[in-house]
Amino acid sequence: MSLLSRFAAITLISTFPFAAQAAGCSDTGGKYEDWKSEMAAEAKAEGVGKRGIDALLATSYSKATIGADRNQKSFKYSLEKFLNVRGADTIIAQGRSRKAKNPDFYASLEAAYGVPAGVLLAIHGMETGFGGFMGDTNVVSAIATLTYDCRRSDFFRPHLIGALKMVDKGMISAKTVGAKHGELGHTQFLPGNAYAYGVDGNGDGKVDLYNQADALATTANYLRKKGWKPGKGYQEGEPNFAVIREWNAAKVYQQAIAIMGAKIDG
Repeated sequence: MSLLSRFAAITLISTFPFAAQAAGCSDTGGKYEDWKSEMAAEAKAEGVGKRGIDALLATSYSKATIGADRNQKSFKYSLEKFLNVRGADTIIAQGRSRKAKNPDFYASLEAAYGVPAGVLLAIHGMETGFGGFMGDTNVVSAIATLTYDCRRSDFFRPHLIGALKMVDKGMISAKTVGAKHGELGHTQFLPGNAYAYGVDGNGDGKVDLYNQADALATTANYLRKKGWKPGKGYQEGEPNFAVIREWNAAKVYQQAIAIMGAKIDG
């Protein structure tokens, strides 16, 4: 994915239970079609319905996803360079503006989940430029490819099951696009976490992470469920910084969220 989409794929570990993995893996796409049939049988055994199975069988091996997975560089940047590359000053300015234009919405999220606006806006800005770019890669194909790939099959497998169950429930379709690692929506959730923590933020009876209210409510819910302590600080050394680690495993990313969040809220 682009600089706006990127690195969440090493984060947001899902807690989906799953049976011992039987479907094989490969470092190339040569046996992908055979693998799909094996994986479909396992997914069906784990409760995935016909719509989800059909979505899996319709996937294709994503060379773009594999290329992105092998070429992640931003984690190696210094904090200063990372902030510069990610456009921190622009995110802070736009975050302040968004908070000022819709204060009641962000106040309602903080009241419900304890997570301040600055943190949610920093995440929203870093992940997709406030919804400006939410990806261009088929979500189910991306997650299936990463599950098939031997590098991190065990990590991505629960997210594949989550994606297929989301298709079953109509939360996404077989054609939904997201980031190169299958992250989806305004704040780029991996599907297993979108399925587990999804919240209907706008009250329309659906969970749609391509809707801003749903996505930000889901983000706040995720952080709260991961241990966010309302009213406590989130800078390094403060209680909630540990929860930011649950969002992204890269230290510079964690630091950037904390720094930008404080400036947005300040």
